[in-house]
Amino acid sequence: MSSAPGPTPDHDVGEDAEVVLSVRDLDVSFGTKRGRASVVRGIDYDLHRGETLAIVGESGSGKSVSTLALTKLIPIPPGRVTGTAHLGATDLIALSEEELVRVRGQRIGFVFQDPMTSLNPVHTIGRQLTEGMRHHLGLSEADARDRAVELLAKVGIPSPARRLDDYPHQFSGGMRQRVVIAIGLSCDPEVLIADEATTALDVTTQAQIIDLIAELQADLGMAVVWITHDLGVVAGIADRVLVMYAGEVVEQAEAVTLFARPRHPYTVGLLASLPVLGDTERGDLAAIPGLPPAPTSLPPGCGFHPRCSFRSDERCATERPPLREVAPGHLVRSFYEVPEEQSRRASAAARIEIEPPDVRDEGVA
Repeated sequence: MSSAPGPTPDHDVGEDAEVVLSVRDLDVSFGTKRGRASVVRGIDYDLHRGETLAIVGESGSGKSVSTLALTKLIPIPPGRVTGTAHLGATDLIALSEEELVRVRGQRIGFVFQDPMTSLNPVHTIGRQLTEGMRHHLGLSEADARDRAVELLAKVGIPSPARRLDDYPHQFSGGMRQRVVIAIGLSCDPEVLIADEATTALDVTTQAQIIDLIAELQADLGMAVVWITHDLGVVAGIADRVLVMYAGEVVEQAEAVTLFARPRHPYTVGLLASLPVLGDTERGDLAAIPGLPPAPTSLPPGCGFHPRCSFRSDERCATERPPLREVAPGHLVRSFYEVPEEQSRRASAAARIEIEPPDVRDEGVA
């Protein structure tokens, strides 16, 4: 993983942009032999048209489950989902399975981490690309095939008409991921959820996929939720960032603000642990001590306090901190903020640079 600066988002999402997805008080839990496992707790956010929202955190923080639960792509039971998630006027959480089938793929597209588990190895690429279009858009087989050729060309697959009849094993890893992106975009969704979409790819292919999704987003005007543990990737694509820990949001801010002045001890720890390519003077990487808590045995009080070097009194161990606004649009779930000097030191060590929005706009103009 490299934290070298990437391309900054070339679109401007104003405060008045249309909200396409509004999530409120989202909770997800699973029944286990050890009791109820709470994996997502009280998530709130709005996603605007044309915006890229990044959700970051360690494995097990609830990033993926928080989005899979929106369309109930988790087993229910033992899973249980409460709260609301309005896609336009439609509350996804309240829909039946039959109603959700009409939403998945059509209004919300998905790109998952491993294309070999997303693609069926016994069906051709063409069949898998046209299936959703025929079901959701009512296209004939011929029209769906023509559109499939256009989509493969758009995502950079050479000789797309010929490759429709190939099978997934005949494509490289990067090409398979491009096919999965084409499937996710096939019905022109309002929201695209990219769950660790580049993690399994080499650095060069990763950069190509990131650029491709950004280009298609600009063309289609869709909103993107990008789930990743790689803050270096987030710096190049995100408008806003949600940092998750132990199933809840611990920090939320515009990307330029979060990377310049992280406020939560966990966010500072994530930035301090980023490797920097070619840095021979930094020494050993900083590490966050301990491990995230198990969902069945969450600690009382602040979920991060057992690993936090800033805890200073019993309140951290007994009282759950609220998500409070420390600056306009910057929310932090902590009783104590990281001192500015230490915050900026972690930001500087990560060497992530993001141009402020007004500079980006000038460059685009």
